[in-house]
Amino acid sequence: MPCPYRYAMTYDPEEHHRRSIRLKGYDYSQPGAYFVTVCTNKWKCLFGEIVGGTMVLNQLGQIVSGCWNEIPEHFPNVELDEFVTMPNHLHGIVVTANKNQLSACRGTACRAPTVESFGKPVAGSLSTIMRSFKSAVTKEINKMRGTPNLPIWQRNYYEHVLRNEDKLNRTREYVLNNPLQWQFDRENPRRIQDEAYDNQWGHFEGIIYGKA
Repeated sequence: MPCPYRYAMTYDPEEHHRRSIRLKGYDYSQPGAYFVTVCTNKWKCLFGEIVGGTMVLNQLGQIVSGCWNEIPEHFPNVELDEFVTMPNHLHGIVVTANKNQLSACRGTACRAPTVESFGKPVAGSLSTIMRSFKSAVTKEINKMRGTPNLPIWQRNYYEHVLRNEDKLNRTREYVLNNPLQWQFDRENPRRIQDEAYDNQWGHFEGIIYGKA
């Protein structure tokens, strides 16, 4: 299903003056590998359900996954790694690079400079990619449901820079196992506290969500 990606980014004073959760000192317009998490507005479970440890997408979830898979068609500097659409969030690994660098980035984390300048969205940057993805999903879902201007996502997103191969592989494992661990997932409104899960993934999730 084609997604209506938005290329012309307008400057929204409220959007660009709220507190940033991006990593200070990091240039998100430069080559790098990132783990991103996008959550639904008020953590509503909109995209399907977990059945027997497998995510079963409904129509809305299919729109989300379809738009995610189409990101490289609209942003040639992007290559996607593992991702999963969950009932109320999406986890995905995004690699940004120029065309010549993408082949070198396959299967490994790309390093990036640690200098960032804040301001208006930069073409091809992670923030522009994510903002466009979220906008496309929102537009398509609201068009299908006849609910114009209804928010689908939380206003921001979480990201974590994958600086080496070990962190990349551990993140892949986390993404692939997410449906199996849904009952313990911190994004699950009915989460079951589990010591073994917290011991294995608690610190990892804390890093992702800025709690560690």
